[in-house]
Amino acid sequence: MTKFCYSEYLSQFRNAGGKCNNALSRLRGDTGRGAGQRDVTSEPEDIGPVVFAIRRGDVEAVNDLATSAPHSLLKENKDGWIPLHDAAYWGQAECLKALLRVHPGSVDKRTLQEQTALLLAVSGEHLSCVRCLLEAGADTDINSKNKETPLYKACELENVEMVNLILSYGATVNQRCGQGWTALHEAVSRNNTEICEILISAGATINPPNTYSITPLTVAAQRGQMGALCYLIGKGADVNIQTCDGITALHEASKNGHKQIVAELLTKNADANKTTNSGLLPLHIAAQYGYHEVVSLLVSVTSRARLRHSWVSPLHLAAEHNRHTVAAVLLKTGADVNATLAHNHAIQYADHRATALYFAIANGSTEAAEVLLNAGASVSLDPVSPLLMAVRQGCISTVPLLLERGADVDARIPSFPTTFPGVIALCMNNLPLLKCLLNNGCDALSCFVCAYGNAPHPASGGSRVRTVSSDGYVLHNDSMPPLNCCESTETTTQFCEWISSPALCKWAGPIIDLLLEYVGHVQLCTKLTELLDSQEQWLAIKKKSVLPRSLQHLCRLSIRTQMGRRRLNSLTSLPLPDRVIQYLRLTE
Repeated sequence: MTKFCYSEYLSQFRNAGGKCNNALSRLRGDTGRGAGQRDVTSEPEDIGPVVFAIRRGDVEAVNDLATSAPHSLLKENKDGWIPLHDAAYWGQAECLKALLRVHPGSVDKRTLQEQTALLLAVSGEHLSCVRCLLEAGADTDINSKNKETPLYKACELENVEMVNLILSYGATVNQRCGQGWTALHEAVSRNNTEICEILISAGATINPPNTYSITPLTVAAQRGQMGALCYLIGKGADVNIQTCDGITALHEASKNGHKQIVAELLTKNADANKTTNSGLLPLHIAAQYGYHEVVSLLVSVTSRARLRHSWVSPLHLAAEHNRHTVAAVLLKTGADVNATLAHNHAIQYADHRATALYFAIANGSTEAAEVLLNAGASVSLDPVSPLLMAVRQGCISTVPLLLERGADVDARIPSFPTTFPGVIALCMNNLPLLKCLLNNGCDALSCFVCAYGNAPHPASGGSRVRTVSSDGYVLHNDSMPPLNCCESTETTTQFCEWISSPALCKWAGPIIDLLLEYVGHVQLCTKLTELLDSQEQWLAIKKKSVLPRSLQHLCRLSIRTQMGRRRLNSLTSLPLPDRVIQYLRLTE
């Protein structure tokens, strides 16, 4: 045999660059998972002749290099890999043996990511390499930087033969990864009962909590893994064990809508009346996430007393998240449509909202609001009228429903006292909604009553109107008054003062024009006159206010006054000709 020459092999290695790159490109997808992933497109000049030989599976070259340049077998690359790591990663068992014969002490050498050759071999599912390393004394319990062990990785890959092999060499079956998961957690998450059996037979703990006290049974319930769940329960897993947040397997199954898992847990004596640390029952969770079939299963096994003493009802959560189907199920099974939020939680909101109806409207849950209203939800139990919130949200479909149920169209805003209806201040740039309110009896005349009349108005100290966040807290100056339940100590604001503020004056013309349609003879105060004079296109509106109103219009106003708001709210349902209804609604 010709004597091996290192320099000649190095030259051969460099000349083979193109072929090597093509081969590596074909192997790009065969990189294993997780801990074994690395860039396989390095240039041959970067990988060195030893690794080049390993990737080719050239055992003879590796042996010759071991003889002529043994130091090269321990040379690290920029990732801390030595040739042994590459041999394990690429599944070259014979090269592994050759390397270990020269440097047996390198068997547990770690990369910069703290990966051992054993972990890399497991990641690539190279069983022969795994066996070779174990026979050479590789430590089965060394974990990587993210705390993955060879056993954990084998369970992740669902490689039964590899799991058995690693365990036969004494791997610690209950060792935890970075998140505190054990190998059993991983096997359960993949619904692999065969591996679960192997692990438990090897001494795996049935209820090992992870960092957040999540047991394998909780994982099975969360992922909807029926096979693993039944297996664990059969092995004695505690169905009512709670995490550090008080969450049970039933909570997790309810949250993720696993109806069959919920049913199975209930047959195994899962307690539907255990609360989380925040006081939520599984029924609350199912309602919040909108799983009406799960809600139906839980209603009958949930304590009514527990629900009454909860700070929030499942109906509130269903309303808040627009789970209208869930709301219908809850109401059908006896939920109180007018249950109120516990006071110590209601006061956390600036508007002190209390009912499920208010929650639905405040969160734009129009379908849920309709379900609640049709079930008899009261419109007068909240400190701030739900109608005000509906107008603020621009819920054009909800406003008529609230008015039909008796909501006060002239409800005042506690934190923003005005001489005119608060709803007008909440829909200044929504003329269709304003028209809807006026059709239903909103007091338009009060907008033209001014304490100063034709006399000069005192200088304004600037607009006091503000905008608020979705939960009612003031954010910054703008055109929208806050819906806080606290009484304001500020002076009552007149319509002319409000509409003349810098943030609102751009809408003044169209708003005044619409309001004039719902009043008879009125006299504009000097402030409104000046405001209309400021825009040439609004001069026609000013003229409209001084011209005599038609007899037809005055008769219409008189009829509407005699009808009263209650009948106006249900005008379309009255036994009147369509033309008369249109006349009274100012649509002709």
